[in-house]
Amino acid sequence: MCGIAGAISFREDMRRDSEVYMKMQERLARRGPDQRGIVLYPEAALIHTRLAVIDIERGCQPMSCSIGGREYTIVYNGELYNTDEVRAELAEDFAFDTHSDTEAVLKAYVKWGADCVEHFNGIYAFAVYDRWERRVFLARDRMGVKPLFYWQGGGKLVFASEIPALLEYPDIPHEIDENGAAELLLMAPGRTPGCGVIRGIEEVRPGWCGSFDEEGLRLWEYWRLRAYELHENFDQTVEHVRELVLDSIRRQLVSDVPVCTFLSGGLDSSLISSVAAAELKKQGKQLSTFSVDYRDNDRYFQKSHFQPDSDPEYIRCMAEYLDTDHHWTVVDTPELVSALYDAVEARGLPGMADVDASLLLFCREIKKYGTVALSGECADELFGGYPWYRDEDIRMTDGFPWAQSTAYRSTFIGGHFAGRIDPEEYVYSAYRRTADYAMKLPDDSDTESRMREMTQLNCHWFMQTLLDRKDRMSMYSGLEVRVPFCDHRIAEYMYNVRWEYKDWQGREKGLLRTAMADWLPEKVLWRKKSPYPKTHNPAFLSAVTERLREVLNEKDSVLTELVDRAALERLVRHEDSVQWYGQLMNLPQTIAFFIQLDNWLKRYRIVLK
Repeated sequence: MCGIAGAISFREDMRRDSEVYMKMQERLARRGPDQRGIVLYPEAALIHTRLAVIDIERGCQPMSCSIGGREYTIVYNGELYNTDEVRAELAEDFAFDTHSDTEAVLKAYVKWGADCVEHFNGIYAFAVYDRWERRVFLARDRMGVKPLFYWQGGGKLVFASEIPALLEYPDIPHEIDENGAAELLLMAPGRTPGCGVIRGIEEVRPGWCGSFDEEGLRLWEYWRLRAYELHENFDQTVEHVRELVLDSIRRQLVSDVPVCTFLSGGLDSSLISSVAAAELKKQGKQLSTFSVDYRDNDRYFQKSHFQPDSDPEYIRCMAEYLDTDHHWTVVDTPELVSALYDAVEARGLPGMADVDASLLLFCREIKKYGTVALSGECADELFGGYPWYRDEDIRMTDGFPWAQSTAYRSTFIGGHFAGRIDPEEYVYSAYRRTADYAMKLPDDSDTESRMREMTQLNCHWFMQTLLDRKDRMSMYSGLEVRVPFCDHRIAEYMYNVRWEYKDWQGREKGLLRTAMADWLPEKVLWRKKSPYPKTHNPAFLSAVTERLREVLNEKDSVLTELVDRAALERLVRHEDSVQWYGQLMNLPQTIAFFIQLDNWLKRYRIVLK
């Protein structure tokens, strides 16, 4: 994994901005601490920071090749999980100097052009510059695991893995307009697909690619979830799921550096850890597993509908069952509060408050032991694990199931943007565009039709928020995290599996549990879903409340130009207790979000337009 950036213009000499490119590169240094490179052409600058995982000695970037008198240069962030197959397809046309996936991607583009993405199984964002055609090709993986932001203006295209790197480019204004304000106050920590919040900054959407040349930028979709008739009985479906899941996990264990796993004691991370442990055992190796908890959580934990039990008991069960080298990270309140600010720098936006901050601290500890980890994100979106899939009232509600708080959120819209945003229209139209985009079959029942919409909504919105979080918080410490359930083959297949199979025996992810029953002890296999753990210590609420009070006491605060002061004062008095973003963000997290928002406005010198 790495950080990439670049700037292209056919109207000026791009070589003269070398100091700017070094600043952009510095912003990406945490994503790639092992090696840096910049290639300058009169019309293009390509920038890279490398985290060495595959072919450590020879996989340096930017990587160039000259074929048929034409020069191509790539900057690439990601991993291909079918590198061997791609190389075999290319073997008749090319010799290879490395065994890195970077070279496979570059030469795949040389042979197939934009169609190269059709041959890839992996997570990636990359740019290839073709000097002969005077054209740069950009692509992002199907599921959106790896980020790619861009800005265009004045005949110029600037791109980067992260927003802070773009903000180092002097042409790009640090401004938010009413759309940016609506994203921050009505959608965050989610984002409208393709939106970069800051005015003029956009994101290449998952499953999209494009090219930029003297005629401008053109983007197009190369992949989406498609509906098709699936004629398999339950036993056949179980076998198909088992094959896909096992193949994805095994592919993602390939690395030239040691691989470890996150272990929460839940179904998804436990399955990945079980398969990984078995594969490493064949090599005479022991799997390292990692878990996070909070100081005094055993004392303050309270059961809820969303979190019926805490993780440690199940984590210990799995670590013993698999005989792993297990490591605990215990986060205390003071460091959690401090990490809220690092999390803003890591994400480049205000985010999921302590849910971000704790993951950042957790990844920092894992990095002390290794460079590559596997995690269980995306199983809930694809296999129907969330409560809103299974509660019919919530499922059939016309709106985002995890964000039913638009009326409450709208009270925070401040004077600068008051009257310029229609909150209900902004949120509902975004919801409707995504739901209407879901591909269906003519004979779908009402339930199947709605479940396709729910899958599309979750993949375009909720899953992207979690993938943003996992990428930014891990890469901030130079840790590569792979997500085996986020394999596009699994997504394509599960989109067409009937709901009664997914919900087998009336259990969330009943199909996945049945398919992988041989890999887990019964206690963990049938454990009720529990979300990512957050602190229950009242000291966290007290600490963030005091921090927000301090912000409100500042003179000339940009925060109170964007956010209504009276609403913030009600918040610090704890008069409201409305979920900000599903079960993940309640009162303490909402307060912490506004602390992050204030820090973001100051850190990046954001101007309101």
